[in-house]
Order: sequence, then C-alpha cells, then structure tokens
Amino acid sequence: MDVQKDLAVQSYCFRGFEDNAVVAQKVIDCGISGIELCRKHVNFDDESTWEAVLDAYKAKDVRVVSIGVAGFAGNPEADEQYMKFAQKAGLKAIAANFNIDSFPENVRVAEQLAEKYDVKLAIHNHGGHHWLGSTQALRHVFNTSSPRIGLMLDTAWALHAHEDPVKMAETFGDRLYGVHLKDFVFDRAGKHEDVVVGTGNLDLKALSAVLKDTGFSGLNILEYEGDVENPVPALVECVERIGKEL
Repeated sequence: MDVQKDLAVQSYCFRGFEDNAVVAQKVIDCGISGIELCRKHVNFDDESTWEAVLDAYKAKDVRVVSIGVAGFAGNPEADEQYMKFAQKAGLKAIAANFNIDSFPENVRVAEQLAEKYDVKLAIHNHGGHHWLGSTQALRHVFNTSSPRIGLMLDTAWALHAHEDPVKMAETFGDRLYGVHLKDFVFDRAGKHEDVVVGTGNLDLKALSAVLKDTGFSGLNILEYEGDVENPVPALVECVERIGKEL
C-alpha cells in the first residue's frame, strides 16, 4: 500500500483538538493525506459551517474520504444531512450505524437516500455490546438490504466481539466498503486497550492477504484512540507498520 495515497485516519483520533486546521496539519505529520471526519470536527446539522471545514483540509491538501460514524434512525430529514455533506465533499461512502429501535425501517429510508445521492453506507461493527457487532447480525442485514448497505470493518471492535476480523473481511468481501485499521489488547478481565496497529491481536499480514485475494478496493482508515493529547507518535508507528504489511 502507498500509505501517502491510500491511507486515511479517523478524526476521532484527534478529538483533543477542535480546530480543523490543526487537525489537518496533524494528519500530514502522520505521513498520510486522508481523513474520515466525525461529528467532533464537523456539525452535520449546520450547513453554514461546512465550507469552512472542508476549506481547512483543502488548504493542507488533505483529502476528506468519508464521514462517520453516522447514526441512521429512519428520520429522512436528519438522515439526509449526512448525504448532503457527502455530496458537497464529493464522498462515495459513509461509515454508518443503524438504530436497533427503528430497524428495519431506518434501513429502507437510508437505502433510498443513498441511491438518491449515489453513496454507499458502510456499517461500523462496534464490538460485542453492539447489536451489529456480530457476523450473524451483519449477514441478516446484508441479506435483506440492497448493495448500497455494506460494511466498514473495524478490526479491533471485531476482536472485542470475539469475531475474527480476517475471516469477516473474507466473508463479506463483496459488501466490504471500508476497513477501520485498529488494534486492541485485553487484560484478564477482558478490558480493551488501544495499541499500535499490528502489535496487538490483529494479524495485519493475514488481513492484507485476504484483502488482496478478494480484490478489496474500499477505504483504508487508520484509527488509534490512545494518547489523546499527543496521538501523532503512535499514529506514525501505525502508518509505518501498515505500509510494510498492507
């Protein structure tokens, strides 16, 4: 992988910094040029702020590749805000979550909006406590939805759910629209801790092989939630490891 061209980072890694110009520079300091924006760095409800957000990244030649995790609850007006921002930013994918209380109606609403705006919605599997954290639940959603709905595979949260992220990448190859490259270790009580990608329980080499074998062409997004006040050094290590393995 050409990390400079092919790798992005989730803006939540920089949640300790609110200024998008500062965040853009930190992305560059990591040795990459792409970002997925979360609500911490963009107010999706206020369209008047969007231009300034996007300009902050354009000024540093940082590509906005996705947004998320966007929550879809079946409210067409609220859900469409994500689509409008995606259109303005030129995005083709959104990391998504579907509220269990409004399922499956929320998926129907989201499918229609995704078709209208020509974007893909990639479900973020958020661990063992998340209703869409398991292969079984994801398979059901994909079997009952259009190809507009796919997977943003979070490798660490897959581990948290006692799933094999490498196997998940293989199983959902045709619906795999992005990967959050993230790694956890666990203590004896099962508590998780973010670590540099490839130094914990994620087998980067095996994941790389599956992504190549399945012809994966989606988004590669780095995520590391440790060291809130100074995440760049660890992120640089992550970038180096990903560059060697992927």
